[in-house]
Amino acid sequence: MKNILLHLRIPFSFFLMPVYWFALSQTNQANTGISIGVFVLLHLLIYPASNAYNSYYDKDEGSIGGLENPPPVSKELFYVAWALDILAIIIAYFLSGWILALALFIYSSVSKAYSNDKIRLKKYPILSWITVGIFQGAFTYLTVIQAIDNVLLSDLMQEKYLFPAVLSTFNLLGFYPMTQIYQHEEDAKRGDLTMSRLLGIRGTFLFTAGIFLLVTVGFFFFFQGKEIFDFSAFIVYLLVMSPVLVFFNVWFLKVFKNEQLADYKHTMQLNFLGSICLNVFFVLLFLSK
Repeated sequence: MKNILLHLRIPFSFFLMPVYWFALSQTNQANTGISIGVFVLLHLLIYPASNAYNSYYDKDEGSIGGLENPPPVSKELFYVAWALDILAIIIAYFLSGWILALALFIYSSVSKAYSNDKIRLKKYPILSWITVGIFQGAFTYLTVIQAIDNVLLSDLMQEKYLFPAVLSTFNLLGFYPMTQIYQHEEDAKRGDLTMSRLLGIRGTFLFTAGIFLLVTVGFFFFFQGKEIFDFSAFIVYLLVMSPVLVFFNVWFLKVFKNEQLADYKHTMQLNFLGSICLNVFFVLLFLSK
């Protein structure tokens, strides 16, 4: 049971939490009960189930996201992953209706296709990169918006929903290769050509920097006219995210001289710092409504 709990990697859900807070900050009139329910479904059931399913098929011996020394996996982990997904879908139906239940079913199915050895989207670098970016970004953003504001599916195609959803996806597209940068050797053993392996270590840093430049430009346009407690939302965004920029550049300069420093420790530090800053910013955005 201890090993199963470790492989759920519940603290790792913190890294995906900014999408939820961003979506919540853009809701018209947040329903507290549904807001809490969606948060629990995503971060305590759906994401941990995805982690468990991924761990079962990867059987990593080296460090993985949120777990430096992963214990051996068992068949029970496979069943727990399925049980959490099914439980989440059932609760979603009674919480918000068939649309949320279907959205979580689609998310969990794509997550399984990512890891399952018969399909294994993970071994296709660009396809897996795009899949993760879309489903952990835009798809999740729109799912949260729809469930909380009870938005019609046809109305989700409006720019006011799609633009921030796309920004969420690009944010994930930037972060995702960085989460793989220390796993090149482990991924190579399984024959998984991840996005980071395709780009190379230095290429991963440069690629991520380019994506986040685009994201920053996107947020500049999105936050035009928006304020956080009487301060420009975009200026607050730059200030809150500045520690991430400093850490990223300092680490990149070190890795440029010694690629061995593209390791688990620094990767988790960047992920943790980035998640803290994004969560803080989007919570402030939500509280300032």
